[in-house]
Amino acid sequence: MTTNRSSASLLILALMLTAMPGAGRAQTPSADQPAASIANPAIWPKVRARPARDPAIEKKIDALLAAMSIEDKVAQIIQVDIGSIKPADVVTYKLGSILNGGNSGPYDDEYASPAKWLQLADEFYDASMTRSDGRPKIPIIWGTDSVHGNNNIVGATLFPHNIGLGAARNRDLIRQIGQVTALETAAAGLDWTFAPTLAVVQDDRWGRTYESYSEEPQIAADYAGAMIEGVQGKVGTKEFLAPDHLIATTKHFLGDGGTGGRDQGDTRVPETVLRDVHLGGYPAAIEAGTQSVMASFSSWNGEKMSGNKSLLTGVLKERMGFDGFVVGDWNSHGQVKGCSNEDCPQAINAGLDMFMYSGPGWKQLYDNTLAEAKAGTIPPARLDDAVRRILRVKLRAGTFDRGRPSSRAFAAKFDVIASPQHRAIAREAVRESLVLLKNDGVLPLKPAANILVAGAAADSISQQAGGWSITWQGADLPNTAFPNATSIWKGIAQTVKAGGGTATYAPDGTFTAKPDAAIVVFGEQPYAEFKGDVPNLEYSPGDKSDLALLRRLKAAGIPVVAVFLSGRPLWVNAEMNASDAFVAAFLPGSEGGGVADVLFAGADGKPAHDFRGKLSFSWPKRPDQYVLNRRDAGYDPLFAFGYGLSYAAPGKVAQLDETRPAGMAEATPGVFFGKGRVPTGWSIDTQMVTQGGVDRRAQEDARRFVWDGKASGRVAMAAPRAINLARESNGEISLVFEYRVDTKANGPVALGIESGDKTVSVPIGNTLGRAAPGEWTRMAVPLQCFASRGADMSAITAPFVLSTNGPLTISISDVKLDYVSMPMNACGD
Repeated sequence: MTTNRSSASLLILALMLTAMPGAGRAQTPSADQPAASIANPAIWPKVRARPARDPAIEKKIDALLAAMSIEDKVAQIIQVDIGSIKPADVVTYKLGSILNGGNSGPYDDEYASPAKWLQLADEFYDASMTRSDGRPKIPIIWGTDSVHGNNNIVGATLFPHNIGLGAARNRDLIRQIGQVTALETAAAGLDWTFAPTLAVVQDDRWGRTYESYSEEPQIAADYAGAMIEGVQGKVGTKEFLAPDHLIATTKHFLGDGGTGGRDQGDTRVPETVLRDVHLGGYPAAIEAGTQSVMASFSSWNGEKMSGNKSLLTGVLKERMGFDGFVVGDWNSHGQVKGCSNEDCPQAINAGLDMFMYSGPGWKQLYDNTLAEAKAGTIPPARLDDAVRRILRVKLRAGTFDRGRPSSRAFAAKFDVIASPQHRAIAREAVRESLVLLKNDGVLPLKPAANILVAGAAADSISQQAGGWSITWQGADLPNTAFPNATSIWKGIAQTVKAGGGTATYAPDGTFTAKPDAAIVVFGEQPYAEFKGDVPNLEYSPGDKSDLALLRRLKAAGIPVVAVFLSGRPLWVNAEMNASDAFVAAFLPGSEGGGVADVLFAGADGKPAHDFRGKLSFSWPKRPDQYVLNRRDAGYDPLFAFGYGLSYAAPGKVAQLDETRPAGMAEATPGVFFGKGRVPTGWSIDTQMVTQGGVDRRAQEDARRFVWDGKASGRVAMAAPRAINLARESNGEISLVFEYRVDTKANGPVALGIESGDKTVSVPIGNTLGRAAPGEWTRMAVPLQCFASRGADMSAITAPFVLSTNGPLTISISDVKLDYVSMPMNACGD
């Protein structure tokens, strides 16, 4: 149970723990560090870390360290996103690593072919090995988020996200998935994956819930070793870090699943809960030989993990014996007290071994860190320890011996990417991850029947794959971005055709001849962190079109099978009542055919495959049950942890209560204006501007604003209280609005955000001037643009302010936060 206690209780507990023998040895806390955020390593488990150190490797490291300059050492502890650096830079700056962020592709191409990934890997490798000064040549390593397959590369096999795999309860399958992911990533020349995620999510509002195997730490513990062995190979065998494997990362250490449903939040729990719940699979991962651990963006009791020495050094390295290296998470060091993205010796001194940096200022980070290493702010022993750990992993992984990425044993074997064998494993994973929540006798369907398939999601591979699929957020991608994938609709069509039946796809559910049954596929749109955080677990608040479709088909006397796509359990009582069968499919990935495998009987009328999935997260009976874990007091789910019907073990579901709790928030996070209105409690404040309703997609779903040019005027969408957009700014989120210029401006126009009485703006007049009058278009301005101009992103009172002193008529239909791939420094005109 994630129990919140008063700050006084936490302080008393921490003082008691730190008074124990051996407590606090890892850290002399700063004066302003909360006492409750200082761990006592003595109460944490000891772990048999593997592999054992190899004296021959340690001797090589000694020789390398002796020959390296301080400049070389500092460069090794910095990793930079490929969107911010070129191979030519690495000729001068011998960085330890590069990464591709969720939207960084080779040569600025998110859809680059595997051959292009390999080509760029060669270029960075060559640059790292180019030197003539006699100092050691140390290969650079490339890290990537292969979190459900090699999901950044077009055409790769995409597995179900972890929430679905948690429902499968199959360690052998997890190991196979790790092996396939490693091979398909190695084929493109990459060395290292930032996976697996071992978060034990306790509040399902978090937008990364689907990256967690379960609310229960035991499932993470059961899976961690298997996934690490799949990705890296088994310690003690010739497979360990062989060329067809990768360096694995166990993340995010520690407590990322306990932040109250908010990304980069604060896990406010006693140390015993942090240990007993959130440590989860880490001991198993360390015993299986994980070679890197990623520090969490989040805090524990007020202290950022990237600066918490008691946990990074005292618990992880000293108590549990982890001897790989600790990497940060996307500028996470910049959130440590007293730090910026370009300057943070505190994180290194706390136990971070490698900065993960994105942005134009990586040379500043290098210069500042070098100056601090020379001055002793970062002690020589700490710098050497960080570099030793990085070199140890590089030597274990064979990067010094295997040459250019394209010369390695499995490089350029692109036929392994989405091979039939790999797709078969992914299809099996889909079958085993499906959880049957309800079946009033309609399943299994007969393949010889007349089947209607409805819902736009049925033929959207982007929606069934979810976030972290080609792009970071994974949204709005065409099926052509997944050339080797099968949509759920295509899988059904193939199955029905093979069975002699007829399958028809109508997204809106229309039909001419009444079908024997309808399969409706619907669910959440793709998202990742930031965008995915929600205020409660109500499915699709404000848009009940999916429910209307289900009800219409059921009212027509058609048996209705609902296939629900989601990254978390959601309140769908009404949708379940309108269905005869309801399948929680979570985010199945590229092999949509696995859904049809379980929905349909074989030629003999018997189920070809039974449902095997069991809930790894408790399912809510109310939308406000976002903290719903088996160990909680008053545990009262609709479907308990471990629930799952099957053909062999059927069950009945009674009519469910559809009453929505009064007063519950309806707002969708990050949406400031939509469907003609601002969120409840917000206001549209105008000065010297008139406004009126405009029809775009529906009646008055947009607003027209008119400046007559007689005086300076502005429109502000104001929040009822200050909102904190600091994390979104760090995460490279943009302020996005859709608009139509009805009368062009005759004067400068500015888009701004307001904090208190201060408005920070960027010019957008030229951009508006290029817009075709009368046509709807979209503009995106990165939040970083406002932050860099001095906006207090932690206390925004109006996230959208449009102003001009001349005439302008503009219609606006949507204002929201979103990720939009932007050229660097794209700040207005």
